[in-house]
Amino acid sequence: MSRKLSVFGPVLLIMTFLIAWEMIAKIIQKPYLFPSPYEIGAKMVELHDILFYIHLPATLSIIVIGLLASTILGVLLAISMHKSRLLEQTFYPVLVMSQTIPIIALAPIFVLWFGYSIWSKVVVTVLITFFPITVNTFDGLKSTPLALRELFKTMKASRFDTFRKLYVPTALPSFLSGMKVAITLSVIGAAIGEWLGANKGLGYFSRRMMSQYDGPGVFAPIVWLSLIGVIGFLLIKALEIYLLRWRKTK
Repeated sequence: MSRKLSVFGPVLLIMTFLIAWEMIAKIIQKPYLFPSPYEIGAKMVELHDILFYIHLPATLSIIVIGLLASTILGVLLAISMHKSRLLEQTFYPVLVMSQTIPIIALAPIFVLWFGYSIWSKVVVTVLITFFPITVNTFDGLKSTPLALRELFKTMKASRFDTFRKLYVPTALPSFLSGMKVAITLSVIGAAIGEWLGANKGLGYFSRRMMSQYDGPGVFAPIVWLSLIGVIGFLLIKALEIYLLRWRKTK
C-alpha cells in the first residue's frame, strides 16, 4: 500500500501542475511566451526526427564523455587525497573554491579555446560534475570505521585487499550518491555549453527556437533534456539498488 502511495503522490502532483499550466496558457493565449503542455507535445512530435536523430545524440555524447572523464578524474583525486594528507590540504580547498566560479561565465572562454567542437561543452560538463563525484567519494573513504581498519590490520591484510574489501564497499554508497547528483548536473552542463556555442545539440536548438520566438520549439528540447536527467538518475538508482543489496532498506 505504501509503495502505491509513493507512486500515486508524484503522479498526482505532476498531473495537477500540467493541468494548471494548460489552463493558464489557454487564458494568456500567447504561445510564443507561454506555450501550453499540449502545444509543446505537438511540437515534440513535429520535430521528433530532427531532435531525436540529430540533436539528442550530440547532447548525449557530451554528457557521456563528460561524466566518464569526471568519474575517472574525481575518483583518482579522491583516492589520492585519502592516501596523502598533503594532497588533501592542497586540493580540497581548491575544489571548494572552484564551486564559487560561475561556470556560465567561463563557457564562452572555452568556446574561444576549443571552438564549436564537442570539447568546449565537455569541459563545461566536467567542471560542473567533477565536484560532487570527488567530494562524495573522498568523504566515503574517510568514513571507513576505525575498528574495521584495525581488524584488517590485525588480520595482516595487504593494502590492496584492505582497499578492495574495506574502503571500496564503505565508499560505494557515497560515490553513487555523488553520481546521482552529477548525472543531473551533467545535463545542465551540456545545455549551457550548447547554448553558448554549438552548431547542434538540444541546448543549441532551444536557443535557435528562441531567436525565432517559437515558444513550443524552445520547450521541446528542454523536455528531452529533462528526460535525459530523469532516466540517468533512475539508472544510477537501479545500479545502487543492485550493488548495495546487502544494505537494509526500510
